[in-house]
Formats: sequence, C-alpha cells, structure tokens
Amino acid sequence: MVRSSRSLGALAVLLGVAVVAPFATSAQSAPPRAARTLDDYKHFRVLAIDLAGRMPTRDEIAAFERPDFDTDKWIDEQLKTTGYVERLTRVFMDVLRLEPNLNFSSSPAQLYRADVLGPDGKVVNVFYRGGQRRAREATDGEFCLSPDETGQIIRPNAGPIGTQTKVSQALLEQYTVLVRPWWLYRDYHEAEPKLRFGDGWKDVDPEYRPVEALLNGPDGKPTLEVRICREEAQKGATGHIYASGRTNTPPKKKDAKNEPKGAPPAKTPPPAAPAPPKPTAAPGMAPTLDAKAAMPTPKFAGGRPRPAPNDSAYATQHKGDPVACETKLALDLSLDCGCGVGLERCTPNSGDGQNPAFYYPNHMPLGPGLPLDDARQSALRWYPYWWSREAVRYFDHLFADDRDFREVLTGRETFVNGPLAQFYKTIQRGNCCGPEASFGMTEETEPLFDPKMVPADLAPTDVGTWKLVADRGPHASGILTMPIFLEKYASARARGAVLYNAFLCKSFLADKAQLTPSSEPNLMVRPGCQTCHATLEPLAAYFARIEPGNFVFLPEDQFPSMNSKCKKDKNGHLPGQCNALYDVAFADDKGAMLRSAYGSPKHADETPVGAGADIVKMPEFAQCAVQRVASSFFGRATTPDDEALLASLATDFVKSGYRMRELVKEIVRSDTYRRANNTGSGSPAAAAPNGGGP
Repeated sequence: MVRSSRSLGALAVLLGVAVVAPFATSAQSAPPRAARTLDDYKHFRVLAIDLAGRMPTRDEIAAFERPDFDTDKWIDEQLKTTGYVERLTRVFMDVLRLEPNLNFSSSPAQLYRADVLGPDGKVVNVFYRGGQRRAREATDGEFCLSPDETGQIIRPNAGPIGTQTKVSQALLEQYTVLVRPWWLYRDYHEAEPKLRFGDGWKDVDPEYRPVEALLNGPDGKPTLEVRICREEAQKGATGHIYASGRTNTPPKKKDAKNEPKGAPPAKTPPPAAPAPPKPTAAPGMAPTLDAKAAMPTPKFAGGRPRPAPNDSAYATQHKGDPVACETKLALDLSLDCGCGVGLERCTPNSGDGQNPAFYYPNHMPLGPGLPLDDARQSALRWYPYWWSREAVRYFDHLFADDRDFREVLTGRETFVNGPLAQFYKTIQRGNCCGPEASFGMTEETEPLFDPKMVPADLAPTDVGTWKLVADRGPHASGILTMPIFLEKYASARARGAVLYNAFLCKSFLADKAQLTPSSEPNLMVRPGCQTCHATLEPLAAYFARIEPGNFVFLPEDQFPSMNSKCKKDKNGHLPGQCNALYDVAFADDKGAMLRSAYGSPKHADETPVGAGADIVKMPEFAQCAVQRVASSFFGRATTPDDEALLASLATDFVKSGYRMRELVKEIVRSDTYRRANNTGSGSPAAAAPNGGGP
C-alpha cells in the first residue's frame, strides 16, 4: 500500500513532524511498506517519547513503515540511550523529591565579607568567619577589627551597626592579610598563583561562574587578591585548644556594709543618640552611616556589643591539645586554625549576609546542559546543588549500565566533581564536633564518605568533571547515606518514613482511635499513635547513628545505644552534653538511650547499611519498583485491574536480577501500555477498561 502525500501530511500532524517535499519523495520511492494502522503510529510515537525523550525522527518513521522493521530491536537500541536513562532517573528523583532547594552552611567553612573604610576613605572588603577565636579580647569570637577601630559592629548574617570611621593602614596590616584564593586562581596551591579567572586561566569550566562581586572590587576593577583576617588565613592542618583564662565564675557581690552611706545607686548611662544621616559617598566610597541602627553604648572591651567568650570546661581541661583544623571544635576553641592554602577549606560570600556567590540553575527539568534558569545563588545553596547532581549521577549510573536496582539502597560507589571533592575532603568535617567532643570524638572517626577515597586531582572549580568513587566506605548505603537525602529528610523518623513510602509503596494511615492525654514516651504503645509508630519507630532506629539535620556518624564504640555515662541524676537530669545525643525520656539511673534508637536498638547498631539490606529482601521492594516504573509509563496510577500484569512483571524483574531494561521492555510491549497511551477518540482505550496482560 502506498499512501499519498496528503495522507502522510495528516500523519505528520499526528506525529508532530513537519513534512517537506523531499520526505514525500523518499517515502514514495521506498520499498513496499507494511500495513500500519493509526494505532501503530500512535504506539510508535509514544515509544519514542518515552524511551528517547523526543518525537520520532523522519528517518525513524520511514524505517518504521518498512516491512522488515524490527520493533523489539529498535526498543533494545533505545534502552541504551541517554533519553531512556534520564526518564528512569526522573521517575525516582521525583519520588524522593531530591531537588537542589536546600540551604547548608558549615560554620568553619563559611566566609562573610565586611566593608570597612580604608585610610584613604575608600571601601576595603575583608573576609572573615563568624565565631572565629582571636587572642584579643576586643575581637575574640567576632570580626578581627573592633568596633572602636571601624566605627561599626560587624555582624555575620546581619548588616553592620554604626558609622564607619577610617581604619589605618597599620591596623589593616596588623590584623588582616592578602591571599589569592581558590575561587579566583586555578593554581592557588602555588607559592605565587598566576592563573587568574579569565586571565591566565582561560579554560574555565563553563559551569563555574562566580558572581561579579567576587571577581571585582568595590571600585569595579578586577580583584587580584582578597583581604582576610589573619586567623582565617592560616594554612596549617592542625591547631591547638585555646583557653583565655576567662571563666563563667560570677563576680563576688559587693558587701552592703562597706558601701559609703548615702551613695546613690549606680545607674546605666543612657544610650547615645544616633548620629544624623549624612549623604551617601561617591562610587567606591563607603556610606558614612548605616541607617538601620546606631551604635549602642559600649559596654565591653573594644566597644564590642557582648562579652568575649568564656572558657568551657572542655577548653580548660584540654588546653594545648591538638585539634584538626577542618572541624567545628577548631573554630570554637582554636586560635591557630584557618581556611588552609588558598582558603580551600572555606566558601566565599559576597557580603555580610547570605549574599550571592555563584551562578547556577534553580531548576533543571531539561538537564544540566539545558537549564531552565541560571541565577546568582547564595553560598548556602552551592553544595546542596551538587548533592542533588550527585544523586542524579548515581541513578544514571544504575540505569545506563543496567545494574542491579537493589544498589539504590545498598551501593557503596558514587560520582563526585570538584565542588563535591572539596566538600567530602574538608567541608563535611566541619559539621563535627561539638557535643561529641565530651564523648571523646573531636573529629569524625567513621564518616559516611571516607575523605581518603576522594580523587586527589579534582580542583574545587572542576564542576563539569565527574569521577567514579568505587567505594565511599563501610557505612555507605546507596542513596540513604548521601547528603541530599539526609538533609532533605532531617529527622530519623522522616528518613524512615520516606524509605517506607518510596521503596515499599506503603503509607502510614492512622486509625480512628481518639487521642487522649498521655505521658507515655513510647509511641509504639501510646494509644492513638501505635498504629503508625509501631512500624515507623523501628525504621527510624536505622538512622539513630546519623545526627538529625546532619550527616555526622556516631560510632557504636563511642556512642553505645544504651550509655551508662548518661544516667539520670537525683533530679532526673542527664549530665553534661548527654542531652544533645541521648534521650532523657528513655533514661534511668543506669543509663540513657541514643536518640531515635528506642524503637529497635538492634536496628540502630545495624545503621542505614542494615536498612538497605533488609528493605531490598522484602517482596514489596521489587513490587514497588515495578509499580513506580509501570505507573510512569502508563501515564496514570495503577489500578486493581493491573494487578495480574504487575505480579507477572515483578516476578520477571526479580528473575532478571533486578534489571530495569528487561522490566521496561516488558512494560512497553504490553497491551496495557499500548491502550493506556492511545487516548484518541474511537481508540480501544475509549471503550475498554485499563488492564490486561503482556
């Protein structure tokens, strides 16, 4: 049968393909074609969209019309393309909702930028860390120049207070230093870096784009060096615990007997009146007044608004002990820890709040090569963006290589680029350690991602270069131990709930029992709660060794599920830092339970690795994976009419070794798929119910 050009034109409208004269000529000169129905063309069109991510090409349509066209062979070819991989990845990324819309900040890594007035009256940008310890009481825990020296109270995450005054060159040289940082120089490790962004360093990764404020100074000229507080500029990997000698011991009260008779009570002087606003300075010059607030009356050394930090019991007991400079403990208790060579252990910010740092997309429905938008983003979103891309790469790896799908919860490999290499080598370590130090853990000893496994040849600016890490470490467990999952679902219960829903296709449904007041802390038995929590709490327990809202791992030898060091005192309280990690509701005079572990101490010690291993053994795991993929390809939720097909697909999926290609091939060859995607008037789907078998 030979169709006229008119019928081909009508078909092209259906397929969404423009037909021109050469196509018609080619079709008329082609060998005799098989008799194709309109439903055949619709099916082929949907196959192309589902498997290749696009409409059929003209060549594919011409080949489809030939009598020797092998549909199964064509499907097999499409199952090896990026279109198919992206389609499967999108199914599970959507289920888990692992979008890059989180904020993250590690205090030891976060730099802020203050504007001070230089000796010539021009603005000078100075980078600093919030909470940095310093030897001077006037600046300890604050910006490295005191309010008396700058005329302003410099505050991270808030605008300055007061009227700027000129800072002498001598003070700038004494308390700050010039550095050539990693975000400006490709060769920042060298003694004299020369390859500056866009200058000597011309082959910049196109996805790496710092904002203009990091590339240029207040005068609009290219920034060659950044000025940073001296403490933050230190390069060593190890520092030492510092104790100032200031303690929390309150001063002795004055003896009223020794007070002179008739002496008036001491009065707090009234606050100084705010200075009147002055005209804004010319470009490159600092405004003389922050209109938001006036300087309060100075109360402490150097005009600081609050007293300098006192020594903690830990600092007093461990004064002089070594501490790793990447850790939070170093920021809190060390004078000699900074951001490392080229400030590689820190992330820049272009202001005193959450100002923009880099350009990258907010949303990526079309993939990293074709983003929907490209915007200036806060430094808080820099690492979460790449965490999300790591998850995408992980799923792509599973589907492109047709690996065992159980690895989604059990695999130890991953992929990292430059920012992720920087994160896993140094930045992640800054989340530890605070309260953990009281238990003997001053730096994370068993991280979820072992820093030694990070490729050594990735620079922080290599954003488009991805490398396989074959083994993250013994605590790695697929998606479950990736930062994007642990930060997106911050609590142990949230992590357990999404595991239950996403990979077992089950939801928590409360019964109709009326809730009554109860002091029972065990939700697995509390009336009205046990319906859900009898299942949820044991699932949550798998994540008890990963801190809530964090990804610090608590080893069993240092943090036993039941800790005898955290037993209640006579007043019913837990000692020291126990409250941060152990649950007073599950404590007695013998010890306390690790938070979230009470649902199953056994699961707590099995960690997410145990969760992944247990979940993939359940028959519901394979059934759920089949249901999610089938529903996506059917373009609708599955119904009871689909049960026979789903059961058959699940059986074959398990027999194939949990391989997605075989599953998808069976789905798209089924009558159910053909009917579900044939929605034109007069089609079988208009009269027949959904369902059927392969």
